[in-house]
Formats: sequence, C-alpha cells, structure tokens
Amino acid sequence: MAERPATKGKRLMRLASMTARVATGYTASRVKAVFQGKEAAERDRARAHEQAGELIAKTLGELKGAVMKVGQMASIAGDLLPKELADALGALQREAPPMDFEVIAEQVEKELGAAPSSLFERFDEKPFASASIGQVHRARTDDGREVVVKVQYPGVDDAVDSDLAHLKLALRASGLVKVKRKVLDDVFGELRARLHEELDYCNEADNVRLFAEYYQGHPQVVVPTVVGERSSQRVLTLTYEPGHHISELEGFTQEVRNEIGAVLFRVLADQIFNLKILHADPNPGNFAFRPDGTVVLYDFGCVKRLDPGIIQAYRDTIRAGFAEDYAGIEDGLRRLGARNLEGPAVPLDYYKPWRDIFMRPLLGDAPYDYGSSRLQQDAIKLVPGFLTKYLGSFQPPVELVFLDRVVVGTYGNLRKLGARAQYRRLLEAHLVG
Repeated sequence: MAERPATKGKRLMRLASMTARVATGYTASRVKAVFQGKEAAERDRARAHEQAGELIAKTLGELKGAVMKVGQMASIAGDLLPKELADALGALQREAPPMDFEVIAEQVEKELGAAPSSLFERFDEKPFASASIGQVHRARTDDGREVVVKVQYPGVDDAVDSDLAHLKLALRASGLVKVKRKVLDDVFGELRARLHEELDYCNEADNVRLFAEYYQGHPQVVVPTVVGERSSQRVLTLTYEPGHHISELEGFTQEVRNEIGAVLFRVLADQIFNLKILHADPNPGNFAFRPDGTVVLYDFGCVKRLDPGIIQAYRDTIRAGFAEDYAGIEDGLRRLGARNLEGPAVPLDYYKPWRDIFMRPLLGDAPYDYGSSRLQQDAIKLVPGFLTKYLGSFQPPVELVFLDRVVVGTYGNLRKLGARAQYRRLLEAHLVG
C-alpha cells in the first residue's frame, strides 16, 4: 500500500530521470544502428522501444496522478503510439493500489471542514475502489442514505501541467511517437483540458446532474444523485447505486448479456448523435449491470462535448463505410482531421480491408459474437503495409481522441460481456440526421 503521494519535487525528479534514461537509450540505439545490418538494427530498435515503453509505464504506475491517467488513456491510442509502448501502458488499466486512510481522512477534513466520522453516520476506512487520481469509500449519511465518497489524492491537481510536460518530452526523446510536433502538442492540449476538468469535482457534480436529467425515467440506464452538502472541489459524494461488475456476470443468461450490450450500444450512439456529449471514460469499472438488463453509469469526471461538424463528418464516414463508398470515406477522414494531406496520396482501394475489419460486427443480419471477436488481431496484420507506405498519410485527429477512446472501449466492454447480437439497426436509427 502506498502511504502518501509523491511530493512535487520527487515527481519532477522521477520524471526527469525517466526522460533522461529514455533519451539515452534511444540515442544509443541510433548510433549503434549506423554500424549494423538492417535486420540487426531493426531488432535493436524494437528492443529499445520495448525498454522505453516498460520504463515509462513503470514510472507512471508508481507516480499515480495525471501521468498514470494519461498512460491509461494512451494504452488504447493505437494511432498515436507504437505497439511496444501501448502494450506496456496496458498494464496501467489495472486498479491502482490505495492510499492510507489517514491521507484520505485529512483530505476530507481539509475540503469539508470536519473529519469523516463527524460528517457521516458511517465511513468505511477500507476503500470501495481506487484509481489513478483518487479513491472511493462507502459511507452512510446522517439521514440514512447509502453513498459513495470519491476523494482526490492531495497534490494531484497541482502536478498536472508539469507531469504532462515531462511525459510529452519523454515520448519525443524516445523516438516512439512518429507524428509531427504540432499534432502531439494538440493531442496533449486536449488531454490537459480534459484532465483539468476531471480533477474538478464541482465540474463532475455538474456533469452527473446533466446526465441524470437526460436519463431521468429511462428504464434501463441509472445515474447516481449528487449529495451536494457533502461535496467540494476534491470530494464528491453520490448515492450508492449497486450492480455487478463486468467480471461478475456468471449467472447472467445470454439473453440478458445481449440486452445489456444493446443498452451500451444505444448509450454510445445516443450520446454521440443526440446528446452530443460523451461519458468519455469507458473503463469497465465505470459501469455496473443488473439482472434485469439495467446499466448503471459511474464516474462523470471525463466528459467530452462534441463539435457538430465533427459529428456530421463522423456520421457521413460511417454511412460511406456501409455503402462501400471509399471516396466518401476519404472525404470524411479529411473533414475529421485524420488525413495528413502533406503525406503520400492514399489510393481509395486502400480503405477496403480496414473497412471490412472494423465494420465486421455491423455487416449482414446474423448476430455477431463479440466474445470471440478478433478485430484487433486482424487489424494488426495490416499494420506492416501501413507503416511501409502510408504512415505519413494519417495523423491522430484531436477532436477524435476521446470519441475513439469511447468507441474502442465500448467494443472492449462488449467483448468482456460476451454479447452475441446484431446492433446495426440501433446505429442506423442515428445515421438519418
């Protein structure tokens, strides 16, 4: 168990040391490659990238806070990071070890003016859940409501900017990221904006209220209620809404799993095309499921408001994919900012194999078995040709960082759920606008 968060000075030292070691390893690899054959140089390059990824992931995991959160986000950003780093960062998806209760109690008292034992009839010392920027404790209010109390680790919000600056420098120094400086700066600017919002629990409380109002009366979506008198900028108290974790569904029938999958799919499509605001953290721990097919939504710190022009371009690109209109796909990717027009021209038939893989769950009328899906493995087979010819033709579009995160995360949740269904009609209803 970690006793206390690292001080700002210690964080800077750890991150600076990480960056220096990554840069040294990359420089040594490049120098060595001058005297090697092509195959040997490629093996050394891959090993250097793997070692850099492991070092970055290890450091982020130990420091918690903003950099660990970015690591969790980046582990699914396949368009920005190479496989060596994405694999290493994938380890950060696991639940973070909790802080000592003394740290949590001090933070509650600092934020709300009294100790947890004075503010609540009961406050469990053992955390209900823990993550990169804070942890959650079960409690009961004086009026008998069962609640969860989300407490931010001290100092996390003060370290965001310096943490991100060091992480961006380490990625540049490692040679792991092959995008233009401006693209990387823009992506990190988007991450920084969302993280500052996520670290403001008053902002999250407003988000909870927004989504609670939107889903009010919805028969299959539950959003907790904010307990405002026990909340602040770094402490957020919500009503406890129980449900099963995605790993606890052994007793759920296939029919119920398919229905839960339909709810997750509808929530995704509805938020993109109707609400135009995304619950943008698709971590499986941010959902709970009930035997009647109800889905509970948790954690509204990361919310992304979508630009109407991006939504329309996204809709048009999906329509073009269904129609096998590859000129339409090219046009849509340009409007989305995914095409680097300074790079090599892309022949339209290049898009077909990618379209066939990524749209596979939505093609035809037969149910799709998400539990045995191999979309990722099949896509990886296309990567060597992509790297050889068209790496410079594409770039990670800033406006899609969180939209892609949610789409990929929802697919991952459907896989874990083991849904077997055809959800195409649920999407087509949103493509008419």
